Amino acid sequence: MRMYIAGQWIEAQATIEVLNPFDGSVVDTVPHASPKEVDQALESATRGARLMAELPAYERYSILTKTAALLRQNQEDCARLISKESGKALWESRFEVVRAAETIELSAEEAKRIRGETIPLDAASGGQGKLGFTLRVPCGVVVAISPFNFPLNLLCHKVGPALAAGNAVIAKPPTDTPLTALRFTELLLEAGLPPEGIQCVTGPGGSVGEQLCGDPRVRKISFTGSPSVGERICQVAGIKKVTMELGSNSPLIIMPDADLEQVARATAATGYALAGQVCISTQRVLVNDQVYEDFLEVLRPEVEAIATGNPLDEQTKMGPMIREPDAIRVEGWINEALSSGARLITGGSRHGNLVSPTVVADVDAKQRISCDELFGPAVAATRFNDIDQAIALANDSKYGLSAGIFTRNLDWAMKFIREVHSGNLMVNWGPQWRVDLMPYGGLKQSGFGKEGPRYAVEEMTERKMVVFHL
Repeated sequence: MRMYIAGQWIEAQATIEVLNPFDGSVVDTVPHASPKEVDQALESATRGARLMAELPAYERYSILTKTAALLRQNQEDCARLISKESGKALWESRFEVVRAAETIELSAEEAKRIRGETIPLDAASGGQGKLGFTLRVPCGVVVAISPFNFPLNLLCHKVGPALAAGNAVIAKPPTDTPLTALRFTELLLEAGLPPEGIQCVTGPGGSVGEQLCGDPRVRKISFTGSPSVGERICQVAGIKKVTMELGSNSPLIIMPDADLEQVARATAATGYALAGQVCISTQRVLVNDQVYEDFLEVLRPEVEAIATGNPLDEQTKMGPMIREPDAIRVEGWINEALSSGARLITGGSRHGNLVSPTVVADVDAKQRISCDELFGPAVAATRFNDIDQAIALANDSKYGLSAGIFTRNLDWAMKFIREVHSGNLMVNWGPQWRVDLMPYGGLKQSGFGKEGPRYAVEEMTERKMVVFHL
């Protein structure tokens, strides 16, 4: 496929192969953008920003509404493309397209709701005879850097609100999964988006991404990815608005009054989706001593029932990891925990990119499989005595994106809500849960800023203060 710059679909001298994670076959190639081509995208986006700012809100709403309809019409085509380039099971990819359409639809609605407010200036000394109000205006050029694990919906969480707010967007998809972003760009243009309202530039983050983020013509960056890359973006960005959606090692606390069968189903559902390559995937399972062994006994068959294999097979529930080096790393962390005294309950094997769904018990909280972000299909179980110890273990992390607790005790639930350092808190479900209208974001090294179309529009606009001296 070609990339989209300055209203044209173009090729480049160098190309990048997009590989199917399951069998290593070449799905397609994309251009490796040169510095000159990145600069052309920036010039075009600058022109596009002026045009988008003048586009009436109703027209922005209409374009996004048509885009959502096109996503639904092309669901199967988009889903298969996602599965081919990401290794995501087809059922997950189909659901992602449905969510993406909803995200764009929500963004369309927010185009109608951008408003300011009146400010009672006469309530201040010297404010008599003054009329004050605020306006919200577009930032200008927004760079949207999206990850491989949700190549469509997380891109929509950036592009949709940015366009709804009247910005121009430069999409920089990951080199592992750029094809979905290019297909989405086609649908935006088919829906009537002005040709310079969007750019889709393909190439490595180390070159293309740095050039985009460091350019003063860019006024807003929205990034989802690893903390190390996020930190680098902040270093090169300069004075810009930045949203960072970064990593985690999400804890799930299981209190002694929990329904263990419900917990086991939730752990299997939230720990192994997309082979655990989800930033809010259940990773650290903190289990009360009283129910520890019983829980592991109930969890094992739930995890062993997860069918793995070719993501395009309708029976597959979990596909491969995106790259073999990542699968090797996950295997290494599992073995490291086992060699330090942890116990293997199930799984632990690897075949190429495919790591079997794994449960490791008796894990020391200082082991990498617990204290770092695993980003793979394994959960690490650790014992605790009481709610205070559980919360201390949950908070003993540099991350704070999502956390969950299972309990029927309201006092325990409220203590968890008040004291756990996390941007998203789930009661009686695992950490991996999100609907696209909610405010979503983390604390600590999990990032800053919020996604969700309503909240992202606020991040992608500037507030002006107007005073009439009457």
